Amino acid sequence: MNLQKIQIDFITEIKQKIRQAQYEAMKAVNVQLINLYWEIGKSIAEKQAENWGKSIVSTLSKELQAEFPGASGFSEGNLWLMAQFYTEYQAVANLVPLVREISWSKHVSILKKCKDNLEREFYIRSTRKFGWTKNVLIHQIENKTYEKYLLNQTNFNETLPEKIKNQAILAVKDEYTFGFLALADEHSERELENALVNNIRKFLLEMGGLFTFAGNQFRVEAADKEYFIDLLLFHRQLQCLVAVELKIGEFQPEYKGKMEFYLSILNDKVKLPNENDAIGIIICKDKNRTVVEYSLKTSTLPIGVATYTTSAILPETYQKLLPNSEEIIEKLKEL
Repeated sequence: MNLQKIQIDFITEIKQKIRQAQYEAMKAVNVQLINLYWEIGKSIAEKQAENWGKSIVSTLSKELQAEFPGASGFSEGNLWLMAQFYTEYQAVANLVPLVREISWSKHVSILKKCKDNLEREFYIRSTRKFGWTKNVLIHQIENKTYEKYLLNQTNFNETLPEKIKNQAILAVKDEYTFGFLALADEHSERELENALVNNIRKFLLEMGGLFTFAGNQFRVEAADKEYFIDLLLFHRQLQCLVAVELKIGEFQPEYKGKMEFYLSILNDKVKLPNENDAIGIIICKDKNRTVVEYSLKTSTLPIGVATYTTSAILPETYQKLLPNSEEIIEKLKEL
């Protein structure tokens, strides 16, 4: 190893230490702030239980802002949110240990937009795990990622190694919302593909935020013949290629065979030695869940089958399909 390489490695190591120290410092500040807001919320809730009346919060807000003019967060509305934060979370055993894991602004988004405690737990854990910004978190909530995660259909439990299985399951939704596409009700697969490529940033955000774009109509060869994968992505956390096939109709069992063919070629000819085996996602306009289940049973390669919509409204049938609380709790453990 030459001197220049040693110096570069040394400088890189120091930079990483500084970044880690900065992160730990910000994390410590966040913990202290959440602790403070939790205690303020507790005090307000206790006084409200003693019938002090609402005016005390208005008075407290004015006094705090006068006493600490450079500090933000002491508006009357924010004080009421602290009280709600404490009241609604303190009685939920699974939420209390998580309150210091994300920032206050993200807690507020979850508090306002999610009323179910298991849903709140999902978004807190996901935000912590995937480093979602506030805007990404709001996007995920509004696009019903919680429900779409609980209902996704993959064979990853049977086909992927333990070290990435749970992460891969979280990488595939049951339905993708492409409301940002200006598509007519009747459109071709190529029109859908081109629209997604032309809106690549929004597409990758909807996919989950950890994907990068490797190409569309990605060319592969077998037996001197050319084949083209609609979209090829790379998942940074899973460290694997992700083949995406787009279908404007209902899922058909033969789509699985075509995807297996693509995955085999990617694994043999495209993936790098340090990468994990490729996974496939077939995105259709519609699917019969039973047909998908039987189709994936016989596959030895990791495939997920999802649908897409250009509307942000979640179908009513989704609510009927959601698992019970015990099953949801088990799924949340995967986070």
